[in-house]
Formats: sequence, C-alpha cells, structure tokens
Amino acid sequence: MTITQLHYVLAVAEHKNFTLAADKCFVTQPTLSMQIQKLEEELGIQIFDRGKKPIQLTDVGQKIVTQAKNIVNESGRIKDIVDQQKGYIGGDFKIGIIPTIMPTLLPMFMSNFINKYPKVNLIIEERTTEEIIRMLKNGQLDAAIAATPLNEETIKEIVLYFEPFVAYVPENNPSYKKKEFDVADLEINLSNILLLQDGHCFRNNVLNICKATSLPSDSHFQIESGSFETMIRLADEGLGMTLLPYLHTLDMTGKHAEKLRHFKEPRPSREVSLIYSKKELKLHIIEALRSTIAGVVRGAIAFQNVDITSPLQRK
Repeated sequence: MTITQLHYVLAVAEHKNFTLAADKCFVTQPTLSMQIQKLEEELGIQIFDRGKKPIQLTDVGQKIVTQAKNIVNESGRIKDIVDQQKGYIGGDFKIGIIPTIMPTLLPMFMSNFINKYPKVNLIIEERTTEEIIRMLKNGQLDAAIAATPLNEETIKEIVLYFEPFVAYVPENNPSYKKKEFDVADLEINLSNILLLQDGHCFRNNVLNICKATSLPSDSHFQIESGSFETMIRLADEGLGMTLLPYLHTLDMTGKHAEKLRHFKEPRPSREVSLIYSKKELKLHIIEALRSTIAGVVRGAIAFQNVDITSPLQRK
C-alpha cells in the first residue's frame, strides 16, 4: 500500500469516474486503474463497484476512503512541519472564499501577496460556506475566508475585519430622501428588499438584521440570483432596494454612488474571518495571508473614515 494509491482512491471516490480522476491526478487512466486494482488485490476486497454508473464505493470501500483521507492528510503534515521549522513560506496553499467576498477582497490583496511571497502557490476556489466547512474538515482546503462566527468546534477563526452594510436605494423609494438609514427603515421596506438567493450567508445576515426568516408573502416577485450586480440593476429599474457589503461600494461613482445610504451608529455589519482546521500546520502561510489582507483592507478604507477593524453591530 502506498500514499499514491490512496491519492488515486480518493480521486475516484470524489469524481466517481476513473478517467476524470486520472486527469485530476495528472496520470493516465490505465496507470490509475492498475494501481487501484493492485491495492484491491493486496487487501483482498473491492473498493469500488464498477458495475454502477456513476461508480460507487462498496460498503468496505467507504470505510477505507474515510481512513485514507486521514492517512493522506497526515502524510502531508510531515513536509509542513519541516517547512515551518525552516521558516519557509512556499508551496501549494488551497484557499476557499465565499462568493459575496471574493470579487471585492481578492483583487485587493492578491498582487501584494504574490509579490511578497512569490514561492507560495495560491490555489483559490469560490465556495459556499457549507462547502468550505466540509472541505476544511476533509483536508481539501488549507484555509478559507468567510463570514463568521461559524461555531464549528474543529475550525479556528481569525477575524480580519468587520464590514458594514450599505443600503442601495432607488429614487422611487420613499426612503431615498434620507441621508442616513436606521435598521427600522429596513423593517419598513422588508417587502421591497431585493435579496440574494438562499444559500448565501449575506442573505441570512440581512434577514437577521430585520429580525425576519423570509420575505413577506406580499412581495411582488421572487428572484434567485447570487450576484450583487443583478440586485443593483433591478434596484435601478425601480423594483426595490438592496443591501451591499461596504467594500463592494468603494468603486461606485456618479448616480450609483448617489443611491448609497450608510446606517446610523451602531452600523449593522458582518464579521469576516480567515478560518482553518485546528489541525492545520501551515500557520506561517496563514499568518502571511492575515497580515497582508489586514494591511490592504485598512489602507483601502482609511480615507473613507469608516473603521471596519472593530465590531460595529455584528449580525
């Protein structure tokens, strides 16, 4: 039994296809199949039921995959221990970022990080919070950036910043004439608020602020979209108002900027953190990410006179 064979088994278990698994492992399909067959012969069992489409794990195969994940993850820690001892900041580092953070935050820190740590190969994936938690627990990600707190016992959270919410209000909305918003204004406009689709934590943040679990039944329509840009365009058409994360508004100018309304103190906000498994050993890279992101975020908002490094009204 070899670590390579276990890697191949995990790839097939994930993709449920030998050809696709071989592509992901950068080997030919016959090579991958032969190594898995050798392992099955050595163990005297069948890991995969090849008669089903897509390929399925056998009962014993499921147990083997669970253990294989632990073995593969632990084997990778040997190099992490050596790198940490040497103070070496380099190698592959897989990071997940939720969709409502990735478009604004990633461009802010990516160039700085690459220039400062050229030996680190960041592998970045846009993932939902649910996917991130699962992948961190399975060792498929080294770290992630998400809205917190998550209250996951096995996951460590390092707060990066607190990001205020900003209302985007069209001219036809009665609240457009207000210079500042209050949370009560959201509750009044709840049936007129455009929200992201279910599954986005930002949607849940907004509903929490309004002390609601869903939109009222008298809403004129429902839309399933994961894009802030779609929400902005619909608001521009007079179909409702929406809420945006503060960093998403920094590049807005002209008529778009005129529709932004900040909240009165204490401003509702979301906590954004760098998160990772408590078993993670690449702490030197995690610290490098934390310091880089904290530096650029503070710089980006310093002239806006908004402190997003301390909690405002966390929701």
